[in-house]
Amino acid sequence: MSQGTDVREVVRERYADAAKQVASGATTSGVEAAEIPCCGPAAGGTEHVFGGALYKDGADGATDAAVNASLGCGVPTAVADLHEGETVLDLGSGAGADVLISARRVGPTGKAIGLDMTDEMLELARRNAAEAGVENVEFVKGFIEQIPLPDNSVDVVISNCVINLSADKPQVLREVARVLKPRGRFAVSDVLADPGMDEATRASMQEWTGCIAGALTETEYRDMLTAAGFEHLEIRETHRVHEHAAAAIIRAAVPCGC
Repeated sequence: MSQGTDVREVVRERYADAAKQVASGATTSGVEAAEIPCCGPAAGGTEHVFGGALYKDGADGATDAAVNASLGCGVPTAVADLHEGETVLDLGSGAGADVLISARRVGPTGKAIGLDMTDEMLELARRNAAEAGVENVEFVKGFIEQIPLPDNSVDVVISNCVINLSADKPQVLREVARVLKPRGRFAVSDVLADPGMDEATRASMQEWTGCIAGALTETEYRDMLTAAGFEHLEIRETHRVHEHAAAAIIRAAVPCGC
């Protein structure tokens, strides 16, 4: 795990495997938790803490297939405050649920872009978009540490339980700040580690691709957002996902540039 590319390849392989299983007819609830990233029960419980069940009534615009294939830990579109005509970027867009929801909310004058590094997920997302009949979407292959978009080109960046998987989170946040327009917004669901997470958990690659070992603490997240130039930080825990970690909504904005 000392090399970012090693972490990336492990994550890519597991996401690709998850996409193949979903494409073959399985939903995230029908796939073994150890076989897909970001999917597992809370400590000692059976509560839904990852996946499509979290959306409930908040998935207007997405197909059932896209929502059922979700591997996320929250619903970032519920707190992104999207408006007509905006351009939205979803980091690690997976099967496309949050992109499709965003596309409906920004309307035909807006656009929703999904960025993912996994060919299998991109194929699944494009299929879901076609089935939904949504045209104001684009799915782009790339890394969240090297976003293939111009400076100041996006109004809102969302993400669902993906940034914690990166081995270079400061670079991800710098890239997000770069592509956001002045006063652009950052609204993501992510996993936060409890202070003092034990080293055995952090050392486990399986836990890394399950969104736990790579997670930042709240203090670390705040410090990295501030260092990347963000302001108006808000971090709010939503539910526990592990004995050492919780899902959270994280929001911030870039300055107006005035």
